[in-house]
Amino acid sequence: MILSDELLTSLACRRRGLLVAFLSGVSLVWAFAPYELPWLAPLSVATLLLCWEHAEPGQAARSGLAYGIGMFVAGSYWLYVSLNILGGLWPPFALLLMLVLVLLAALFLLACGWLTVRLSPLGGWQRWLLVFPAVWTLLEWSRGWMVTGFPYLSLGYGQVETSLGLLAPLTGVYGISWIVALISGLLVACLRASQPGRVASVAAIASVVFISLTLQNISWTQDSGRDFRVTLVQGAISQERKWLPEQLEPTLQLYRELSMAVEGQDLIVWPEAAIPALPFEVTDYVSELHAELVKRDTQLFAGILNYELDSGRYLNSLWALGAEPGMYYKRHLVMFGEYFPLPDFAKRWLRIMNLPSESIAMGADDQPLLVAKGIPVAVTICYEIAFGAEQLHFLPEAQLLVNVSNDAWFGDTVAPHQHLQMGQMRALETGRYLLRATNTGITAIVDPKGRVVERIPQFEPGVIRATVRPFSGATPYVRFGNWPVVTTAVFLLAVFLFAGLRNKA
Repeated sequence: MILSDELLTSLACRRRGLLVAFLSGVSLVWAFAPYELPWLAPLSVATLLLCWEHAEPGQAARSGLAYGIGMFVAGSYWLYVSLNILGGLWPPFALLLMLVLVLLAALFLLACGWLTVRLSPLGGWQRWLLVFPAVWTLLEWSRGWMVTGFPYLSLGYGQVETSLGLLAPLTGVYGISWIVALISGLLVACLRASQPGRVASVAAIASVVFISLTLQNISWTQDSGRDFRVTLVQGAISQERKWLPEQLEPTLQLYRELSMAVEGQDLIVWPEAAIPALPFEVTDYVSELHAELVKRDTQLFAGILNYELDSGRYLNSLWALGAEPGMYYKRHLVMFGEYFPLPDFAKRWLRIMNLPSESIAMGADDQPLLVAKGIPVAVTICYEIAFGAEQLHFLPEAQLLVNVSNDAWFGDTVAPHQHLQMGQMRALETGRYLLRATNTGITAIVDPKGRVVERIPQFEPGVIRATVRPFSGATPYVRFGNWPVVTTAVFLLAVFLFAGLRNKA
């Protein structure tokens, strides 16, 4: 054994073990965009697993919590920027809310430590290679949907441009997370097993990489053979100025000029809430724009905040203008950004403090696809791109993916880069181009292999004009979603739970 039992016991029992776990959690963030050091992920997770090697369930829970706090503070500090600097929340309240959200996310790591050690008290290869990857993956998947869901920093996202990312059309992001956790266990085996075990572990890691590389030439979806000309517009209007009354006309003029400079485009995409007004406030502008689009035989998808006079509901919308009109309403809303699960007295206080308090209504789950020049399109607004399973409703009918966002809320933080990386994973999972238009960046085109082929720098106005191809067909992930990964994890853990109960009987 390369690492002594005394050292591992000290990691389990002493404060230095919590510090090691915390710093390991911080280091995990460097595996994701914009740092993009994916090899750090298995090293970071393996360090956490070593902290649990001689730990009791309670000790493993504490070090798991420390790891989670480090991970989410370092990787989700942008929550404070969104809430305070750009959202206007009082700094102590914004900081408190950020820390509460960080703690809630870190509780999944606490549960991971407790369950891993509880289900495999003897440690060894069963813990490293079977129990731990299954527990980690199941809890990561749970974090992606419980309450409102917070799927940021799932291990698989950091591997989107590595050979492991090639597994995405088969397993989705959580299957890749499982493989990263498995490699972490194999690294622990390299340090803890006997000589034959170390050789077998190295061979297993090499085999995983080799198998994933064999997938690079497999095409799960079919190119339609049709050239589809697209324009993505980034206005780069700061969040502080976006909704000022005097900014409305310059904004509308800017987007029109950037979009209409070149004719012959099939689809133009504007960001989320690119039109900073309600539809009835810009009737003439929209009517003239629609007429010009019809004349040019061009389709436009434009973000706008909609208002229903009969119900008094606000909806975050993407408006299709041109020959094939339509409307998509955002389905997955952001807590404390778009809806406020607070009692009335708390909402009254927010109004007194001149802070956001009105909730946006949720769009229906079964909305029809938007269409552009006969091509069905799967649309997501902002945060929705983080939830791969929720897009399967539109597939395999949709032949393109479109995501619009207003990442100005994130400021100059890691969040826009993480957001784009999740979009890359969606393109990989579905085998389709992703067209992504954002207000201040990062506007980009992602190909079906998850590669960013064109992008506009952040905070600069600009236009991407490119030719893409619609794709048809269904990847295994599109057909089965996350269920193969989730059911396998549940089955493995049920086996170990049943075995533990039999041993106690």
